[in-house]
Amino acid sequence: MASAAGLGQPVYALCFDHNGSCYVGVIAIYRDYYKWYGIPVFYYYESKTSICGKYFLVRSEESGEIIRVSNGIQPGWIAIPIIRLKSKPPFLKLD
Repeated sequence: MASAAGLGQPVYALCFDHNGSCYVGVIAIYRDYYKWYGIPVFYYYESKTSICGKYFLVRSEESGEIIRVSNGIQPGWIAIPIIRLKSKPPFLKLD
């Protein structure tokens, strides 16, 4: 997420609850992958606890990326907004 946001690409995270779990993820587009060029892919993380916050704050350092959840933006961090959905998007098959 940080590399795409750092290059000026619009990045946001989608978040929704489904069957007692909280899902958060990003939609990416396959580029230059043979016949799958342009196919959207939803990369997600499933958690049993809800994610409380409005932004993922991301910072890249020599040791790796640091990611934390916050209610606001902070200097020196890349802020990725969390968009909360009322329900699971119909294009996802999670069951």
